Amino acid sequence: MTNPLSPTEAVPVAPTASPEPALGASEAFTLKEMIVFASVMAAIILSANAFVCATWGHFFGLRGWIVWQALPGVVALAFIAATILRFRVDHAALRIVYVLSAAWLGALNFAFFAAAGCWLVEGIAWLFGWPVPRFQLASVLFGLAFLATIYGLINGQWLRVSRVTVRLSHLPQAWQGRTAALVTDLHLGLLSGPDFLRRVIDRLRSVQPDVVLIGGDMFDGPSLGVDRLVAPWREFSAPQGIYYVTGNHDEFTDRVVFLKASARVGIRVLNNEKVTLDGLQLIGLHDAEAGNPAELRSILRRVQVDRQHASILLAHRPVNLRVTEEEGVSLQLSGHTHGGQVWPWNWLVSRIYGRFASGLSRLGRLQVYTSNGVGTWGPPLRVGTKAEIVLIRFENETGPG
Repeated sequence: MTNPLSPTEAVPVAPTASPEPALGASEAFTLKEMIVFASVMAAIILSANAFVCATWGHFFGLRGWIVWQALPGVVALAFIAATILRFRVDHAALRIVYVLSAAWLGALNFAFFAAAGCWLVEGIAWLFGWPVPRFQLASVLFGLAFLATIYGLINGQWLRVSRVTVRLSHLPQAWQGRTAALVTDLHLGLLSGPDFLRRVIDRLRSVQPDVVLIGGDMFDGPSLGVDRLVAPWREFSAPQGIYYVTGNHDEFTDRVVFLKASARVGIRVLNNEKVTLDGLQLIGLHDAEAGNPAELRSILRRVQVDRQHASILLAHRPVNLRVTEEEGVSLQLSGHTHGGQVWPWNWLVSRIYGRFASGLSRLGRLQVYTSNGVGTWGPPLRVGTKAEIVLIRFENETGPG
């Protein structure tokens, strides 16, 4: 395996990597935070479940509250319990409960909107005095919800390679035509384990990138079994190395655990620093630091971004972009948004992040690529988005040569 720390491939500029990186804002969840999270989630899930069950009763002609109508709520609540327990327990039974309950959350999402559709149609029909075939209406809408869930489960596991060409000013001649693979949001944990990572690595082998950039959320949060989760990375190398910065999920607990596990399999952790790869500046910031505009600006000034040479900032979230642009960075590579992952939440994500929610955009002199990511969080579904490895081909903005 090519050593990504080789001085002929990556030259630390400032500061050098520390074996014990500071936590910054990364802290374990407190008991109070867990209770608040569980309470809010439970209230939302039980309310949605009650609404769906009431709709089933009304439109399918069911009478009374029978036992099976409570089962969806129990399954959904199991997701909350499994989400908390996974920080303490690594067991096959817990993985099964987590996967099944997470999948049901995806189904509940579509069932909720199917239920809302039923009541909306009946309300409109009532206003105009039209008869409503309740059973048939509910069958169609909940049938569509079921098909959307099945499609989402399949689509969520279908890995694509999105190819994009990025033209950068002052691109070193050595990087003309070279490629970088952006891999974000693997969310390795109970849902996606070593087998999933091997599938990702197989796709990387097929496209043969010059460098691999892991843009955060490689882990889903819990620190149990991290060495087993990242072991497949030992089987892969890239000519210019593999680089990693943390995302918000990597900072749910002490991120040092994840950084050390990554380093043990040959991944080069960028600890808020800059390295130079054949003349191309690569800056990596962990999520806690990149999310703070003052700290982001301070680090970018400390590493001394050379505006006369192309530069890339690897940071998990597409935020504080004005600061990045003002400090002279050429290209920011991010993830985090999942593109919204599941309809209709992609609309909400687009409202929050605007044109930077997914794909390639520009802010002044700064270009930003936000990946949908390869993994999922919560429901293992994707509807309206795709799981992607992004293969970026670099060209000089003034053209070849």
